[in-house]
Amino acid sequence: MPDFVHVSYGQTGASQKQDATGMRAMQARAYAERGSQYLLVKAPPASGKSRALMFIGLDKLQNQGIRKVIVAVPERSIGASFKSTKLTDHGFFRDWEVEEQWNLCTAGVDAGKVGKFEAFMAAPAQVLVCTHATLRFAYDKIGAEQFAGCLIAVDEFHHASADADSRLGEVVRGLMADGRAHIVAMTGSYFRGDSIPVLRPEDEEKFTRISYTYYEQLNGYTYLRTLGIGYHFYRGRYLDAITEVLDPDKKTIIHIPSVNAAESTKEKYVEVDRILDHLGEVTHTDPQTGLHHVRHKSGKILKVADLVEDDEKTRNRVMETLRNIKHRDDVDIIIALGMAKEGFDWTFCEHALTVGYRGSLTEIIQIIGRATRDSPGKPHAQFTNLIAEPDADADNVADAVNNMLKAIAASLLMEQVLAPNFKFKTRPSDDTIEGTTKIVDIDYTNSETTVAIKGFAEPSTTRVRQILESDLVDLTASVMQDDRVLRAAMNPDEIPPEVVTQVYVPKVIETKYPDLSPQEVEEVRQHVVANAAFKSSCGGGLPELNDNLIKMADKFINVKDLDIDLIDSINPFQLAYEIMSKSVDAEVLKRIHGAITARRIQMTEEEAVALWPRIKSFNETHNREPSLAAASPMERRLAEALEWIRAKKRERMRAEQG
Repeated sequence: MPDFVHVSYGQTGASQKQDATGMRAMQARAYAERGSQYLLVKAPPASGKSRALMFIGLDKLQNQGIRKVIVAVPERSIGASFKSTKLTDHGFFRDWEVEEQWNLCTAGVDAGKVGKFEAFMAAPAQVLVCTHATLRFAYDKIGAEQFAGCLIAVDEFHHASADADSRLGEVVRGLMADGRAHIVAMTGSYFRGDSIPVLRPEDEEKFTRISYTYYEQLNGYTYLRTLGIGYHFYRGRYLDAITEVLDPDKKTIIHIPSVNAAESTKEKYVEVDRILDHLGEVTHTDPQTGLHHVRHKSGKILKVADLVEDDEKTRNRVMETLRNIKHRDDVDIIIALGMAKEGFDWTFCEHALTVGYRGSLTEIIQIIGRATRDSPGKPHAQFTNLIAEPDADADNVADAVNNMLKAIAASLLMEQVLAPNFKFKTRPSDDTIEGTTKIVDIDYTNSETTVAIKGFAEPSTTRVRQILESDLVDLTASVMQDDRVLRAAMNPDEIPPEVVTQVYVPKVIETKYPDLSPQEVEEVRQHVVANAAFKSSCGGGLPELNDNLIKMADKFINVKDLDIDLIDSINPFQLAYEIMSKSVDAEVLKRIHGAITARRIQMTEEEAVALWPRIKSFNETHNREPSLAAASPMERRLAEALEWIRAKKRERMRAEQG
């Protein structure tokens, strides 16, 4: 199967290695901040966020006077990630124990579980697992006061928002206003992809933030060597093209399109039946597991889980089976619609196959994460997006694809900022009988950077330096989410860019950090302006509908500034084509990281020259280059100097070549 992107990793095993207490790298990083009342953990799928919460929660119970830990997950299937776990076997001082009666991620209506929630609050038990909905219902009934002295852990925290109508966001705000509860917020994609921030500025400022990049995680795996990302354009119906990308020998999750999507036939059960027919002959459905047994033409029996089925009893049986997977041969293929994305853990999954354009880059990363668990016998993970051919020139699509590949690679480095919504047209006759054109909503999350502005003011205070070192990306997201900035983007002829940079941006900074002096605001403003690309607010205008795929790709990040070509060849696929990429190994991914970082670095030529001897000495002493992700501020600064020097060298070479 050809890939758009083929990423190789170092297989150092570092991200999976446990320390003397049984913690992996990300978990130890989060545990080091366990004393904070409010923790925000931003780490990719498969990095171990659930166990990190266990370590933190148990320490708060044992050593910090917390009386209960309440874990809230977006859907019931994710609750299995927080089941009882033996931690003492690996060196920790206490096991994570969840009594069966206090695991509320079971079948039933969430509102009906409030009584059990209330009983837990009065019982001596210390740990409860429930859904976001159950937490909201319980909070509405018992109020914030009852959560005093408790730790509330919110998994997939990006489901919250600062919008007044967000009930989960209101729970978080209420608990913080009361001030007596502790909160651990966990997410692999903090940016929502819409115009509403996750937290209000005054609330977000109270959180201690821990970040762990996708690349740090994957590069430290033991077994998984490569990740493939492939997009395949087709004409006609996706059910006629899916056989060419569905490999029955790969453990696969198939995400069929929403019934409201252009690719959908509007008959989801028929689509499941067609996929089963492609796989072989259904011999029977196991009454114990709920899995379909399908005899492939090779004679192999495939076990297929159907999560599209609406019958609650049937689907609950299948979900229970998936929660208890122990061996590679327990399940072969999962067919899902809206499920098995974020938080779904199937270690053996090798292939995430999704049909149709996904709603955001965040969603793509979540889906990729389903296949990127490290597992014995799994050297390769694959993400495939089967999508209708856009109504655009093939050369333009190829350019857009190259930018999309760079954007996905950048997102693996947690480089994400808000993008506006767009629409695009598919070609006539795609997935329709009558041949009409369909409009598909696209909402992509992006991160854009721009060339540094001359004359930067150096940080004059420790507070400014802390904001620039740890909050710059999040602050840029807040700027891009501001209504005034979005309005300027929509009206470039009416609102000059200097109004955005000199008036709107300072107002966002003042709102987010009300404690800053005017001089500190100006220093932060200069760096934000250098970090954010205001292309749409500087006369770029809005894209036409018929080439939105092209414009959409440019909105991920300012990828044109990344001097990397990932396109290798364009080949026929069905009645359309597929685009194959060159191989992107760990070194190239590292170079993308460096290129992005170089555009945010504030450094003078004098400082870079002064640091060059230290960089050479570091290489000789450690037999490696300084790392941008290092814990040591000095090593990070050396790495930034090295990237700054490389960026200047590339600029000079381009100038010499005309």
